[in-house]
Amino acid sequence: MNSATFESNHKKLGMISFDSSNLGLVNGASFQHYIKVLLLPPGYALTVDFNVYETKNPTLLFINTNQYLDIRSANENKAFLIHYNRDFYCIQIHDEEVACDGLLFNNIFENPTVDLQGDELQTISQLFTQIDDELNFQDRSSEEMIRTYLKQIIIRATRQWKKQNLQNEKLDLVSTDQDFFRNFSRLVNIHYKEKHSVADYADLLNLAPKTLSNKFHKLNLENPNEMIKNRIVLEAKRLLLYSDLTIKEIAYQLGYEDPAYFNRIFAQKAGKTPATFRKEIKN
Repeated sequence: MNSATFESNHKKLGMISFDSSNLGLVNGASFQHYIKVLLLPPGYALTVDFNVYETKNPTLLFINTNQYLDIRSANENKAFLIHYNRDFYCIQIHDEEVACDGLLFNNIFENPTVDLQGDELQTISQLFTQIDDELNFQDRSSEEMIRTYLKQIIIRATRQWKKQNLQNEKLDLVSTDQDFFRNFSRLVNIHYKEKHSVADYADLLNLAPKTLSNKFHKLNLENPNEMIKNRIVLEAKRLLLYSDLTIKEIAYQLGYEDPAYFNRIFAQKAGKTPATFRKEIKN
């Protein structure tokens, strides 16, 4: 697999293979505005939304259009990147079928990785190969076939993500709890610019604020107030990197009338001021 693309009526999906010899292609601006699914072998190191990950097993990653991705190092083993636009496959429209929004995408746990082993690795690898076959074959049925394979990847990855992140000794959740945390994550991602308090989200979930906080405390999770702040600071980091907005303008865009208060929250979470962060990340 090298590079192949499907494009029709504003709908676009493509796939490339890469390794240490052509990382510049993946890290450049070409794919920044696409939703991305990466299949990486062991031994790759990358930054996703300013967090560093190293692949110890074959790994799937799901990257949304507004996320920061930088593959820092690779090896001679091939990795694969599927990239597509919302016209080809919209996460939100299909979410009732695949239930990935808030887990694979836009998740409050900030863990975008899915480890693959055994039969699951074989199945996912085969689905990537089938998408590549359709991209190279392309007849009138190819679009729907590709979308079907992509949906299977997302569904299987969502199941694996739940097993790896929501069903362990630390956090053994039943399905109702999984739905609760997924809904909380989705709500934060939708409303973080104008809703900054636990009470705001408790109201959206028809809960008392104390009940919402207790759900997190019972399961030894970071409290919801910190998760809300994490999402706000993450967006601030993206804007500091990708936009030319002033720090005051970023504060206003994120719902803070007092830029000094925004600066204090950012420094508390990031360990440095917004000005220092922007200077370091752009150098």
